[in-house]
Amino acid sequence: MPFVQRDSSGQIVAVSQVPADGMAAIAADDPDLQEFLGQVAGEARQISATDQDFVRVLEDVVELLIGRGVILFTDLPDSAQEKMLYRQRLRSKLPGSLDLLGED
Repeated sequence: MPFVQRDSSGQIVAVSQVPADGMAAIAADDPDLQEFLGQVAGEARQISATDQDFVRVLEDVVELLIGRGVILFTDLPDSAQEKMLYRQRLRSKLPGSLDLLGED
């Protein structure tokens, strides 16, 4: 059974699987709980939706730094090198893939 903490206006502000001071038991199918969990899930989806784009930006920055000689590919940890090479292989297999930075 979940436990919730409410603010002064009665809105749920915290949920726990174990009771704690200031928390009260609530039915798992309670509409207030479902709304709170939906909001939290929505916020998590928003941040997750940007993760893929952000990873691509970081990947491009690393490639740019390597291309300009600021860092060496071999300066990266082995695991990072393997992941970058794997992603490059995957991207090169995509039909119509774009190389936005291109070769200088």
